[in-house]
Amino acid sequence: MYVGRVLVAGPRVGAYRVSSRSFPNRQTTERDGAVTVGPTPDAPETDNPYIGYNCLRLTDRGAVIGNGSHVDPIAEKLALGYPARDAIAEPLLALDFEKDDYDTPRIAGVVGVTDDPTVGNDSDDPTVGDEPGAVVGTVRRDALVVEAVEEPTLVATYERDAPEPFDLDAADAAGAARELYDHEYEHRVCAAGVAVADGGFETAVVNGE
Repeated sequence: MYVGRVLVAGPRVGAYRVSSRSFPNRQTTERDGAVTVGPTPDAPETDNPYIGYNCLRLTDRGAVIGNGSHVDPIAEKLALGYPARDAIAEPLLALDFEKDDYDTPRIAGVVGVTDDPTVGNDSDDPTVGDEPGAVVGTVRRDALVVEAVEEPTLVATYERDAPEPFDLDAADAAGAARELYDHEYEHRVCAAGVAVADGGFETAVVNGE
């Protein structure tokens, strides 16, 4: 099955994978506090605006993953103190689905949400409890969906374009990236993983051989 870009977000671990039939010449690169998807050195030139972007951004309140330019404003709003659901919903609503030939949905998730009474914490007091939470969202031609989740949850751009539980066994960033990259979904290209670790986050990438 071809699902396009896909992510899994959970309270402590998450991953993002590029699957592509049209633009397979891409790779993930770790940078300071981010992971970027971009063309490989041998990739043909293109003016497609959707093939290069930060797919992962770290903040003090959570790690943001997603399939396009919406990742940066989500991370910025999260860092400013927006509730995680609002931080996802506002940029998705503003940017809408991608205006390509397939009306590709935008997908996003926040892993390891902290200090948020609406996510991963049943109390109205954000200082109560220290268990992280997660949020998953997507904007399609027909809907905007944003959900707080308590277990690893998948959403993809095609076929699996509504959040659904996913059995992610990995507990660290490298394992999460590898597990999603190795999944049976077709046309894998590259992947990134993120996990809560030592009061912050660890990241990892997997690129095609």
